[in-house]
Amino acid sequence: MARALIVGCGCRGRVLGERLLADGWAVRGTSRREEGLDAIREAGIEPTIADPLWPGTVLDLVGDVSLVGWLLGSARAEGEDGEAEVAAIHGERLERLLERLVETPVRGFVYEAAGSVDASVLDAGRRAVEAAAETWRIPVAAVAVDPFEPERWAEEMAAAALRLMG
Repeated sequence: MARALIVGCGCRGRVLGERLLADGWAVRGTSRREEGLDAIREAGIEPTIADPLWPGTVLDLVGDVSLVGWLLGSARAEGEDGEAEVAAIHGERLERLLERLVETPVRGFVYEAAGSVDASVLDAGRRAVEAAAETWRIPVAAVAVDPFEPERWAEEMAAAALRLMG
């Protein structure tokens, strides 16, 4: 049975998780805060805390994971450094995570390349994911479907996950 880790398991992440569960996957979803865990659990997804700003918190969760979904295309800036933090999770922090994934069981990475985050930031993230695929031969998919078209978005994200693990 394949296991997915959904980083950023908010509303859309839970929809994707439910689709993967229906296809027989085991699914783990992350929240940066305790208060996000109940909604993840209620969707039937294994809840856990991880912060994409700290790649080690994500890497701690991938020992039994085949696929990572990086669903941060609509991550919100919080506080004084919020915009820089959002850029980092699509830039240097994402790159650091991808470099280290090669030493894990992860064999697929799905990147949410659309959302409310500035398009140039999302494009940088997509390029980082594509570079990782080229450098370390990690199978990747960058899904650029508008997340505000929820049915189409969920279909494309689930299809990308299934393709990578197919």
